[in-house]
Order: sequence, then structure tokens, then C-alpha cells
Amino acid sequence: MHLSHSLRVYKFGGASVKDAAAIRNLKAIVQRQPTIQPLLVVVSAMGKTTNALEHIYHLAHTGQDYTLPFEELRQFHLGVAEGLLPEASRDEQGRLVCGEGSGSLHCLLQELGDKLATLTKGEYDRQYDQVVSYGELLATCIVAAAVGAKWLDVRPLIRTDHSWREARVDWPTTERNVREQVQPLLQQGVVLTQGFLGGTASGQTTTLGREGSDYTAAILAYCLGAESVTIWKDVAGLLNADPKIFPNTVRYPEISYQETIEMAYYGASVIHPKTIKPLAVRRIPLYVKSFVDPEAEGTKIHDCKHGTLAPALILKTNQCLISFESKDLTFISEENLEVIFGALAQVRLKINLMQNSAISFSVCTDWHEYRLRKLLEHLREHFTIYYNTGLELYTIKNYTSEAISRLTDGRQLLLEQRTRQTFQFVSRAVGQPA
Repeated sequence: MHLSHSLRVYKFGGASVKDAAAIRNLKAIVQRQPTIQPLLVVVSAMGKTTNALEHIYHLAHTGQDYTLPFEELRQFHLGVAEGLLPEASRDEQGRLVCGEGSGSLHCLLQELGDKLATLTKGEYDRQYDQVVSYGELLATCIVAAAVGAKWLDVRPLIRTDHSWREARVDWPTTERNVREQVQPLLQQGVVLTQGFLGGTASGQTTTLGREGSDYTAAILAYCLGAESVTIWKDVAGLLNADPKIFPNTVRYPEISYQETIEMAYYGASVIHPKTIKPLAVRRIPLYVKSFVDPEAEGTKIHDCKHGTLAPALILKTNQCLISFESKDLTFISEENLEVIFGALAQVRLKINLMQNSAISFSVCTDWHEYRLRKLLEHLREHFTIYYNTGLELYTIKNYTSEAISRLTDGRQLLLEQRTRQTFQFVSRAVGQPA
């Protein structure tokens, strides 16, 4: 099968499609692409739509009234479409048509309403995927019509298992599907599809984890042997810190796959953690560029060597520190750790930092009340368990003493850890009681 070595893959996140003006800007960026070079565009849900859908889903699943937030979501998407799209994009009833088999924006909204109205108790994560996935479907419906691109449903292409909310990709099946079905479409013009989504063999929708649209772009680029992937952000490139949190940030003009993987693992918000590996395997460079200033240089992530980098400052909020102590004061052994790790995996709590002493073992995880409650049910018989919530986890990659002082001064550190290149600490969020 011939691969598209000249293919470029563009990924646009929620901020780049947050309203009609943003979508017009996206269209201008796409139109700069040479028409002789194939282009595949991956689009996320618009603005804060995923958050809104999570809220609506929670209300519906718990039997609460979701009428008002659902209507706000509906009117938002219809309003953007009305102000953006020509009459040629509509059917005889004036409804927006956005792809073969998908019908219209109105049809998608109707489908979403039907799913919310027929939720059953239990299966929270499975039903979450069926509902929250509509953010990407609605966005691509509008954007594809605005850009004049071929709308493609990615769910039958990216085959996954049933790990709801963080599905694992079946790579051989996905690669075969993508090559057979996407390759011919690329010869006809710009193809536009959804990020974040996949599907099981039985046709149920899955999601790849929050912010997973980057990963989608990497999956498609890997399968098609693309020339490059470009992620369009509202920042100048890959920065050493989030400019909304830390002042005086520095842009990396270029950075290696390995450094980027480590930064993403520790929680850097620019790149989804799973994005880099498939690109590195096929040596596909990843560009991070600004949709505010498309001509600016941005950052190139590729197989390269570089000298000392500016320290990367990474903050993860809403953290929980959990400590396990043996009830009979015996040492925390490998057998104890096996039990703890098994329970953490079962309730799907990811460890962001861990540390052990003679009779205790501590982990820092993202705060999930339901998952923590299930963990306590599993392990209370074996261990005495303490936990603190409302915490922050700071990571300094390629740290300096100055960077450490800058972040730790005036903070109460509950746990800290230092390796050759990385310094991490857990502290109370500002304003949290001691």
C-alpha cells in the first residue's frame, strides 16, 4: 500500500474552533496549504464543550434536570453554524448537512438528546463515551462545512478495546482501516475528522482520554506515513511553562522526542502524553505552532540533540496524596506493593508520584472521589490509609537551584523527590487550610 509521504496532518484544539471567528481563522490557515499537497485535519470539540457535556451527562446520569445546560449547548452550536455557513450547506429544510450518513447538525443534536433521555443506571464510563463524544461530532460537522472539506467519521477507523474513557488502540486493524479508507479520500481534497474518538469492533464509541485529539493526529499520521503533524495552539510553540500560570516563559525552537515525552508524562499541557511514540517510531516531526500568528516559527519536535534546556515548570492541580501504612508495623514489602498497585490499576487511579519509607507507601494521584472510595473499599482491610485532597504537584524538569527556590519559597511541602534531572514536590494549594 502506497503511503502519503507528502501528507500533512493538522490538529486544531478547542480554542481554535471556539466560535465563528476562530473557525474563519482555521479556514484561512487551511487555505494556505498548497492544493497539490494532501491535508488531513483533526478537530476537537469547540471551546469548553467537553466540560459542558460532562456536566450535562453527570446531571442526566444522576437523574437531575439537564434541560437548561443542554439547550444552551444546542443553541451555541446552532448559533455558530447560522452565522458561519452559506445556504449551500443546508438541505431543503434549512438544516446543516455535514457528511454522508451523518445527516445534519440538527440530527446530531437529536441523537444526543435521545441518548441523554435513555441513560441507564450503572455503566458510567461506557455511557460517558457515548455522550461526551458528541462534542467532536458537532464541531467537525460545522467546521467541515465551513472549510469545504470532506467530513469523515473516525470512529469506524480507529479500532479500540472496551477501556472506556481511555481506550487502547488495536494498531494492526486501525492501520489497515485508515490506509484503505482515508488514502482515496485524500486525493479528492481536504479531509476533516474528529479527534479524541475511536470505536469498538461492535460499533460502540470510545474515547482516548481527555485532550486525546493530539493522539488521534499521531495515530492517523503513523498509519499514513505522513510528512509531518502540526498542532495549532494559542501559544507561540512548546514553552517551558504554561504562560497562564508562570511568568517569563521561554519557547523551545526545537526539542527531542524523548524530552517531550517526559514533559508530557509529568503533565505539560501542550502535548497529550501518548502522542509522541507513534511519531517517533516513524520519525515524523511534530510542529507546535500558533494559530494567532501562523507564520511564526513555533517549535519542531523531532529526533535531535540539544544542549542544556531551560527548566520546564509543570503544575498539576486537584491532586490527592494517599498514604498506606501496614497495620502491624511490618515493613512495606514487595508483596504489599503488589496489592496496592493491583488495587490502583483496578480502580484506574494513575500514580503521578510515589515514595516509600519503612512502614508506609505514599502516592500522589489525580483526585477522583468515586475511584478513591473504591480504592479504600479494596484496601482498608490490609492497610491504615490516610489521604489529603486539594493539593498541587509541581515538577521541574532540567531543574536549577534557582528554579527550585522560585517554586518552593513560601510553600508547605508535604512530599518532595529529586533525581538527576527532575525535582518534584507536593504542596497545599494556595488558600487551603493546613
